Amino acid sequence: MRTLGIIGAFIGGAVIGGALGILFAPEEGEKTREKIADALRQRGINLNKREMKDLVNEIASEIKGGVDEL
Repeated sequence: MRTLGIIGAFIGGAVIGGALGILFAPEEGEKTREKIADALRQRGINLNKREMKDLVNEIASEIKGGVDEL
């Protein structure tokens, strides 16, 4: 059971780290949003600019909440 907890913590940390890296990358926000939109489109998910902005804000809020819990 303890091994699953360690693996879960590692995966969770990797996800949070990746998301933070994307959100705080040195590129402009518009370019970052464009990359996220392209990645989603490749998976068959199409979002307009407003929906993308809402998604990015939601992800940022969840990450901030996760970081605050740590």
